[in-house]
Amino acid sequence: MRAKAAPAPTVPAPQDVPRHVAIIMDGNGRWASRRKLPRIAGHKAGADAVRRTVRAAREMGIDCLTLYAFSSENWKRPEQEIADLTALLKHFIQNDLDEFHANNVRLRVIGDYRAFDASAVTMVEEALERTAANTGATLVIALNYGSQNELTRAAQAVARRVEAGELSADAITGETLAAELDTADLPPLDLLIRTSGEQRLSNFLLWQVAYAELYFTDLFWPDFDADALATACTAFAGRQRRYGGL
Repeated sequence: MRAKAAPAPTVPAPQDVPRHVAIIMDGNGRWASRRKLPRIAGHKAGADAVRRTVRAAREMGIDCLTLYAFSSENWKRPEQEIADLTALLKHFIQNDLDEFHANNVRLRVIGDYRAFDASAVTMVEEALERTAANTGATLVIALNYGSQNELTRAAQAVARRVEAGELSADAITGETLAAELDTADLPPLDLLIRTSGEQRLSNFLLWQVAYAELYFTDLFWPDFDADALATACTAFAGRQRRYGGL
């Protein structure tokens, strides 16, 4: 007797879909290790998960999807792994940008992507320029990104305005600082997802997550797909967001 197939996750109604979703894509290495594969195999499978998730997000009507692709701490990894990740970034742009552009997706990058090699920087900048006028969903890739560094840079920018006499210290507000963040032109973060069972933020969007909903799944990132995204968004739709009120 055949086992019954698991029911498909319920996709939330359009009005309940989070506008801005961010994902800490964790577990590529462990996914590969459990299959006795090299780590690069996990990263390649993770790139496939990115493609699935970007398509699913667009189909669900998510306006902005932010993916933590390479943290400022990832430079501590072995040189070969960094080279592999950079090669995957280039491959992703070469093979997927046409589809994104055809679907009116705008590409954005947060973090200092200029720390990568010259050819990768050129490819990123050409992709940003090519999709800059697109008016559909926004795909944000966090490259060489660290939230503490972002906040430091924002504070320095505000301090320079004070030094120049453009702004008084007493006039500084949360909005003043937020306007200097890498995400200043993006909608507020609604939902932060982390895969692989870990439950920490890992220096990602520390300011932006203030009133976002958090969702943790045991799935390793290479196993994440449209159903997993729908499940997370359904959980989001069932929560009450009070923003400190009753």
